[in-house]
Amino acid sequence: MLLPSWMDPEYLIRAFGPYALWGVAFVVFAECGLFAILPGDSLLFTVGLFTAIGAIDHHMVFVCAVLTIAAVLGNACGYFIGRKIGPPLFRPRTGLMGRVFNPSYVTKTREFFDRYGNRALIMARFVPIVRTFVTLVAGVSRMDFRRFIGYTAVGGILWACGVTALGYFLGNVSFIKNNIDAVLLLIVFVSVIPMVIEFLLARRRARLA
Repeated sequence: MLLPSWMDPEYLIRAFGPYALWGVAFVVFAECGLFAILPGDSLLFTVGLFTAIGAIDHHMVFVCAVLTIAAVLGNACGYFIGRKIGPPLFRPRTGLMGRVFNPSYVTKTREFFDRYGNRALIMARFVPIVRTFVTLVAGVSRMDFRRFIGYTAVGGILWACGVTALGYFLGNVSFIKNNIDAVLLLIVFVSVIPMVIEFLLARRRARLA
């Protein structure tokens, strides 16, 4: 792939060796909770593929359960980090810091979650980079935690189980195995589509309002 080795899912899984599942679980946790830019979608797909061929020696149900738990725990961690660092970061101030961390952004974000929160939390899970920071924003805006954890859990199940299952059932298809780099890029592209659709629908509703 054109990406650095630490962004190559196959390289990461092989580097973790017999602890591949647990290494991947930590990567998923870090991407969802520690604001690390990592190859979540393609990594889950490749885990599914490796599980199908026996390179990861765990039952598929167990693999999906571990990865789902890692994703949801990561989101919970990111949420509480956002709640903790939010007030000092977004306090009123002048200069560049005041413009970058304007308290009005928190108000606007809270209004956004009040209007789109449930859908946003689920759809953001499938969008690279967005899923990395949406939990921070939810924590900073002090979104109700029960509401947050409920919908982020739904998104976590759909994402971790869905993408991993795709790799498990499609990874052994000859065309996919022989064009894995192109498939991984396609996954990233497709994952952005739901957020684009929601953005366009929101613009249309705004014009009609």
